[in-house]
Amino acid sequence: MRHFIKIFTPRTLTAFFTSASLLVMSQSVFAEKIAITGAQIHTLAAAGVIEKGTVLIDNGKIQQVLDSVTVPSGYREIDAAGKVVTPGFIGALTSLGLEEVSMSAGVVDARVDAHPVSTVGAAYDVQFAINPDSTIIPITRVEGFTNAVSSISRTGQLFNGQGAVIDLGSDFDAIVKSNAFMHVNVGDGGADNNGESRAALWVALNQSLSEAAYAAELELSPSDDWEGMITRADARALRPVLSGEMPLLMTADRASDILQALALKQRFAGLNIVLVSATEGWRVAAQIAQANVPVILSPENNLPGGFDQLGATLLNAGRLHKAGVMVAIGMDTHNIRLAPQHAANAVANGLPHSAGLAALTINVAKIFGVDAELGSLETGKQANLVIWSGDPLEVTEAAEQVFIEGEPVEMTSRQIQLRDRYLKRDPSKPVAYTR
Repeated sequence: MRHFIKIFTPRTLTAFFTSASLLVMSQSVFAEKIAITGAQIHTLAAAGVIEKGTVLIDNGKIQQVLDSVTVPSGYREIDAAGKVVTPGFIGALTSLGLEEVSMSAGVVDARVDAHPVSTVGAAYDVQFAINPDSTIIPITRVEGFTNAVSSISRTGQLFNGQGAVIDLGSDFDAIVKSNAFMHVNVGDGGADNNGESRAALWVALNQSLSEAAYAAELELSPSDDWEGMITRADARALRPVLSGEMPLLMTADRASDILQALALKQRFAGLNIVLVSATEGWRVAAQIAQANVPVILSPENNLPGGFDQLGATLLNAGRLHKAGVMVAIGMDTHNIRLAPQHAANAVANGLPHSAGLAALTINVAKIFGVDAELGSLETGKQANLVIWSGDPLEVTEAAEQVFIEGEPVEMTSRQIQLRDRYLKRDPSKPVAYTR
């Protein structure tokens, strides 16, 4: 094979970069206009469900959602008659982009060991750790997910750091919203890492927030004296939590822990609390609703998985929704692609179908403050959407085409490529040599 080396002069370099810039601009300005027609459209907005409508996409945005089959001049039509269109699903509380196959991934950024910059874990920030090249992202994307909320899963300290909202596109600029939330576990897992008792955990949590509130009036420069339990970096990270700008996700399962979380909101009035897991949430659903606190749950818990889950039931999501609680469905894992099946099981046990879809889309967007751009099909929002073969809450249906910012993504993944590779293997060669 011959190799050629191109010598660039300043003049040719200028011409090259000018051409490249024009190419990028032309791709942006002249992005394809698409009309998706004839589908049952679940807008997850005021328009509700449109039985045979049209979604118009222009320059990466939703230009309009129509209740008729219409193809304006200049639009490429995608005939989706008999199919279903929804907003792209948003994975609530995942470790996407932070974790690969643990045996061979090297550093797993979803886990953090104690570091001097933080004594309680609040300062850790996943925006610097997201890897859009993760092979788990395409696997998730082809299942109808366009975005995810990603978080550290373990620090061994009080807080699991600050999470981010990411998109699941194929470029390297994945961050949609950094410093999107803070996460703390006040259940059994959190107690185990903090003195092995809630008697220590809750004192530490109150102390951390009190110190951060005090430090809010200080510059916290390196020359300032600081004798707090938390570090300066922790105090700075907790400031937006105290003001409510940054949601505080609180993992709690048993009813008494949930009530403690609601009481924390009374002590620190600015907190924007979101409950996570809430296995026994149905037992105190009225109090959760009255406090206007949303819940991110995995509705599969049906057996006492521990002393803090004695009240587990598949009816949890439906009962919380009936009480007026905003419900999102997510799993604290990289395997968020199973969340639609979990939502379907919640629907089979009392959660309305529309609420099941909302729990995977607009409710997640609202919880993390990205609903102006994501979570529903409305004019001006990002064209993150999915064409499904049928009802996305039926396990026999599948995502046929995913769009992220108006661009159809390649519907493949490592799993699909491996399947195709061995379906058409060259029988004359050993399996290991087939490429």
